[in-house]
Amino acid sequence: MEKREKFASRLGFILISAGCAIGLGDVWRFPYITGQYGGGIFVLIYLIFIFLLGLPIITMELAVGRASQKSIATSFNVLEKKGQKWHWMGYAGMFGNYILMMFYTTVAGWMLGYFFKFATGRFVGADTEQIGDIFGNLLNDPLEMTLWMVITTVLCFGICSLGLQEGVEKITKILMVMLLFLIIVLAVKSISLPNAGEGLKFYLLPDIESVKKHGLWEIIFAAMSQAFFTLSIGIGSLAIFGSYLGKDRRLLGESINIAVLDTAISIIAGLIIFPACFAFNVDPGQGPGLVFVTLPNIFNSMSGGRIWGSLFFIFMCFAAYSTVIAVFENIISFAMDLWGWSRKKASLVNAILLIVLSIPCILGFNVLSGFQPLGEGTNILDLEDFILSYNLLPLGSLVYLLFCVSRYGWGFENYLNEVNAGEGMKMPRWLRGYLTWILPVIILLVLVQGYINYFG
Repeated sequence: MEKREKFASRLGFILISAGCAIGLGDVWRFPYITGQYGGGIFVLIYLIFIFLLGLPIITMELAVGRASQKSIATSFNVLEKKGQKWHWMGYAGMFGNYILMMFYTTVAGWMLGYFFKFATGRFVGADTEQIGDIFGNLLNDPLEMTLWMVITTVLCFGICSLGLQEGVEKITKILMVMLLFLIIVLAVKSISLPNAGEGLKFYLLPDIESVKKHGLWEIIFAAMSQAFFTLSIGIGSLAIFGSYLGKDRRLLGESINIAVLDTAISIIAGLIIFPACFAFNVDPGQGPGLVFVTLPNIFNSMSGGRIWGSLFFIFMCFAAYSTVIAVFENIISFAMDLWGWSRKKASLVNAILLIVLSIPCILGFNVLSGFQPLGEGTNILDLEDFILSYNLLPLGSLVYLLFCVSRYGWGFENYLNEVNAGEGMKMPRWLRGYLTWILPVIILLVLVQGYINYFG
């Protein structure tokens, strides 16, 4: 058995854990959902739920990881009492990580493809219709999508195969610093566009009309589920980094750092997108097409658009790759924890496996587009996302929560001792009532309302 690696620095841990949480959910989903639900009021409710909902579960994932020194594959086996069945969660968690990467590598590949297209001048002189066609042609071409997906998968497993400190920590630090630099440059550019003020107003000021239109509960639910999905909690993708942590820092402060960094990226992404939409008279509530059709149109009408477009999509690549590397690290650790494989072997086998597992998602847009698993207009990506986002993330979070607060699990005292080992902010004992009785109900609400919205 290889000795468990540790992070070289605290900054490395915070940036990698935040990198796992910071992904396309922040940069792609957050702005268009904010656009749909009337800007400022949604942002405010979202911030509240990041801290009410997300934060406690981050501390629980990290605590279970650090106490067990294992990935989700075997962490419950180490901590549960004799005869208990919590370790079954390990299978669901592993399944969740694989499902996530079965579609995420494809979308990350789109970002890489778009960076390449911008950098090589494919968008120069294209009109609105041609820009729409570029995305349509990409989706219709399984070979091109497979190429970008394979590059993404091989590159990210290659980084993980170098080790925790030498590969994952070193490269993610560089990615995250560049990501933060790029997002600020792009936001400054966007805010300085003509008529950008209208976009800022829409984004940052609460809009009472929107509340009347959608109803407060619908906006609250949208904010709750976004808070949930953006942090990717519930499938152990953060727990793994807890297992690489020493006992010198308390986990509440570290969790706050992760949540703040993740939220800051979401908020700044909005500062890029909304001023640009209003400057070029584009509807910001346009849904997923916002990034691939709307934004390239905006870049095209800016001076130096080829440079700004290239910068934006390389930034999107960094956001996606920081998540892919973090989840691949988790997937590699399953094989190392379960079967004692070397890191190199686990990387190679899983790279081949995930390339094969990602093919259905790609074919769902073209060859298998007739297969509409969740009703008309849906595809294989929608099915995979539904299994993960509407089922495994909330259920997994509920299992982590109950494991940490219930005497039939690991128990509140053990959890509290683990979270509060080291220096830094203490997790207060008086939160026990909220964690035991109120938070499980909120998670069940997200789960049930998600089903009602999806199938109702």
